[in-house]
Amino acid sequence: MPFAIKAIITMKQIKNLVSKKILSKLFLLLVFPLCILSCSKKSPLDTILYSDSEIINKVISNVEDHEVQIIYSQIHRDEEGNITFEDYQYNVSDSVYFYPASTVKLPVALLALEKLNELQKQGVPIDLHTHFKTQNDTLYSNLEKEIEKIFGVSSNLAYNRLFEFLGQDDINKRLAEKNIPGSISHRLSAFFSHNPKTQSIVFKQHLDDSIPVYVQNTIENKIPSKLTLQRTQKGIGYIYNDSLMQKPKDFSEKNYLPLSSLHGIMKRIHFPELFPENQQFRLTKSDSEFITQTMKRTPADLGFDKSKYYDAYGKFFMFGDSKKNIPQHIQIHNKVGYAYGYLTDCAYIMDTKNNVEFLLSATIHVNQNRIFNDDQYEYKEIGIPFLAELGRQIHDYELNRKRQRTNIHQ
Repeated sequence: MPFAIKAIITMKQIKNLVSKKILSKLFLLLVFPLCILSCSKKSPLDTILYSDSEIINKVISNVEDHEVQIIYSQIHRDEEGNITFEDYQYNVSDSVYFYPASTVKLPVALLALEKLNELQKQGVPIDLHTHFKTQNDTLYSNLEKEIEKIFGVSSNLAYNRLFEFLGQDDINKRLAEKNIPGSISHRLSAFFSHNPKTQSIVFKQHLDDSIPVYVQNTIENKIPSKLTLQRTQKGIGYIYNDSLMQKPKDFSEKNYLPLSSLHGIMKRIHFPELFPENQQFRLTKSDSEFITQTMKRTPADLGFDKSKYYDAYGKFFMFGDSKKNIPQHIQIHNKVGYAYGYLTDCAYIMDTKNNVEFLLSATIHVNQNRIFNDDQYEYKEIGIPFLAELGRQIHDYELNRKRQRTNIHQ
């Protein structure tokens, strides 16, 4: 609007210096873009966020404190199966920091599969089922189990093992090559979380084999630079060694993965053909199927205790505020994260009964007292209900929006 005001003033000043014809053209040049902006269709997110939902209004009325960011993508399929996205954003900025928590496990799982494929092409005889352990492990596991733990129960130990397999330099190099902004620099919930040196890893075909089929030695990584983003200093204090530090908590050395990157990763997983080859994850067909199937499965489907890990344990959108079973026709391919009062979900959601599909990513911060590490976060009271309601509202919007109803069944 300041530009428009300035333009009007300038026109008054030059009115007597130009012909009516030139003035008319200048007027059209100035006014026509403003008309387009004012006449453009309203974002569905505005309709939803400023509706009569008390759950959503409670958050949006205090949006800055809650640091809400949302990306919603409508998916359009024509009769020939061609796909286009129509993206809508709310308060999204790559330069404003929020803590991504366990969502960083999503790209790390994909990059671990990518590295596995590269090693196989080099003749290294390992696969998803090859037994391995890091130097700090006492038991062997395999990559398939660790990735299932990541999506089933969001295991930090599983993520840390994949982090050792890749190393932070390789993780960030691969993300940059794919044009995915971010900086993944540390392990999760480990006393050596920021150690730049990875642990060595031993791979065996059979547990009783005396000789491993492959050994990955420790990797020396660079100490990452501090983040130079907005709002990396957070809150008014934090708990450290049972004492309250009365100063903001510094997040400048924490993992960074903006919402646009998470959303882009989800697009790459499900619609890789819409990206240049160098920006895709280099996965085999079986790897892609393994990831997409694992992402949508519930913890019980993956063999975890249903009494502890209910269907929506790791699925905030639509069902996060309920322990009821998720209907079979709703498939949620996603990865959530929560820590330090931040709740984030990134999902591709399919409703096979109603031929509905969409992409949704959102983050919210719930830390009313602005103290970190005190476990006083409003996850259940505000955060999860907001994300669940947001997912339901978007789903309802999709059910009623006019579109070409092509078959989305896979």
